Amino acid sequence: MSVRERIQKNWKSGLTVSFVSVPLSISLAVAAGATPLMGVITAILAGLIASFFGGSRYNIVGPTGALSGILIVYGMTYGISVLPMMAILSGVLVLLVFLFHWERYIIFVPSNVVHGFTLGVAFIIGLGQLNFALGLQNLASHEKFLENMHETILHISEFELSALILFVVSLAFLFVWKKFFPVMPGVIVLAPIGILLGYLSQQSMLLGIHFQTLFTKFGDISGNLFSLPKISFVVNEDVIIGALAISLVVILETLLSAKVADGMTKTKHNVRKEVLGVGLANLASGLFGGIPATAALARTALNIKSGANDQMSATISSIFVFIISILFLSVFTFLPLPVIGSILVFVAIQMVEKKHYIHIYNNDKSALFVSILVAVVTIVKDPMFGLLIGAAVALLIFVDRTSKSEAEITINKDKKIIKRVNAAKIINVKDHGDVIVYRFAGQLTYVNIQSHINTVEAMNGGAKFAVLSLRNLFFMDMDGVSALKEIVDLFEAKGKKVYITAVNRLVSDSLKKEKWFVALHDHGRVFESTQDTLAAINAEIDK
Repeated sequence: MSVRERIQKNWKSGLTVSFVSVPLSISLAVAAGATPLMGVITAILAGLIASFFGGSRYNIVGPTGALSGILIVYGMTYGISVLPMMAILSGVLVLLVFLFHWERYIIFVPSNVVHGFTLGVAFIIGLGQLNFALGLQNLASHEKFLENMHETILHISEFELSALILFVVSLAFLFVWKKFFPVMPGVIVLAPIGILLGYLSQQSMLLGIHFQTLFTKFGDISGNLFSLPKISFVVNEDVIIGALAISLVVILETLLSAKVADGMTKTKHNVRKEVLGVGLANLASGLFGGIPATAALARTALNIKSGANDQMSATISSIFVFIISILFLSVFTFLPLPVIGSILVFVAIQMVEKKHYIHIYNNDKSALFVSILVAVVTIVKDPMFGLLIGAAVALLIFVDRTSKSEAEITINKDKKIIKRVNAAKIINVKDHGDVIVYRFAGQLTYVNIQSHINTVEAMNGGAKFAVLSLRNLFFMDMDGVSALKEIVDLFEAKGKKVYITAVNRLVSDSLKKEKWFVALHDHGRVFESTQDTLAAINAEIDK
């Protein structure tokens, strides 16, 4: 397809997304503790670079709510000029992930941890708009979310009724619009209406009603797209840890969005290129004074629904964001803060998808516990700590589950199979017949060897022969090899003659180096198949 054809087929979707991206980028930048201009720069540069180098046809990259909850903590602590530095650092880290192919490990972070993190950030963003919604001004800012909530509660009696009404009406409008016009985002309509109200209030034309606007908070935000960025080159342990958390979220959110887009369009994205693209996007955003960026699922979905079929749509969207900003950014200074608050609360609510939690609840209660834990820690402590705690707890649960012995035990008596049981239930079986066949499954490693040993120790039935089938044993580490020898010794100590059968070729090389295994082989107790082993044992019994 020629460039001309790509433009013809994608300019409408690109324009549609740009209309949404401008007010959202401004609002999400404010939620991150940055300036509106930094959000616009991010939407332009990160979106443009990702569209050139990324591996998804549909992803729209820019400021997102998932990052805002992390960034606002650092903006308060070190000042907003540290945010471009964090974009640079996270971009470098993502590129290192690309260079060393580490993305294949990062995607192992469980989805329930990501959902819990998203839930916590949604609460931070949503409740963080109370000051805008209530018209509260000049309150002290704190590093901790709960401290800011306490500050708001202390001054809640100072709220402005007009601001609260505008917030409630704007939020209600967004939900009603979504119900009746789900294809076209309501923010495209709400933003111009809000700008008009803000302008009229600034001109004292609304019967004395005065709304806080972007201008009253940030001053003139227009005309500075080409100015030199203010970047704080603070690089300490805290900032590096924050950049690590951001890079993790950047990769996870971007690949998740690309995966969802693939499901909607029946296409397949290039994971490697997508990681490269979002890494370069963050690097460029930071160097020009923007903030960290990742793929935005809602804007990506809008891109698809608007008819996009190529990365050209994202390119065109970034170009239109630039044009709109050059021509009309000064107009956005009249956008009232209560309207911005309503947009962010709406975004926060959309971040939490009920179906995910219903699915988790129905399939894995422990995963739901991890999600809630991550959300609570994210809110009470900070988002980065929530991710770390969630990943650690999920890993512990995984280790606990994999530490269980995965094996099937077949009990043979009088040359017939009389029972098949899971290894964990063998303790309930009294009659072990003449021959037991212990079939390992999966892997035998330091994680689960004790479970297998405990199972064998608990087997006190009267079988005289034990067959260890290794057909479905696909991996053994050094501890697993030693444990297999211990299991053989345990069975022999119980008076059972041990045979090993069907040694998987994936573990055979390790076993052939062991003297005890070679000795068993030399004594004719290693067979190619379990059937041959049982035939030999039956012949011995018949003697």
